[in-house]
Amino acid sequence: MPTAADFPALWPVPTRWADNDHYGHVNNVTYYSYFDTAVNGWLIATTGTDIRDLPAIGVVAETSCRYVSELTFPDRLQVGLSVEKLGTRSIVYALAIFRENGDALDLAALGRFVHVYVDAKTRKPVPIPDEIRSAVNLLVAPDTP
Repeated sequence: MPTAADFPALWPVPTRWADNDHYGHVNNVTYYSYFDTAVNGWLIATTGTDIRDLPAIGVVAETSCRYVSELTFPDRLQVGLSVEKLGTRSIVYALAIFRENGDALDLAALGRFVHVYVDAKTRKPVPIPDEIRSAVNLLVAPDTP
């Protein structure tokens, strides 16, 4: 299983009171919100621009999540970000959610997001904007295609 050290970036995401379901843990769909928040928050912070204002936007074309351990409010989380593949028009992110446990980070979930870049108006696929590509290069492992 990967550890936090396997991810070039970590993004903090707190759980919220409303994240818990009737079973007393964070509902499965909420994990995707954590992934989306981390990827887009990190992109905004790293590019120094509001990515929503770029002429091309990243839309989620595919997602997956493997649940490893239960989360609950008020857990504090760190989302690990890395890039599996950086293409011309798409980015495949490898993600992980870690629960803060004192000085340790315990793995709670593994995820994958595929962003395809499209023209903000026409929604036709276009190349990844330079601002995004420069930032995402920081998340690419040396042996990543």
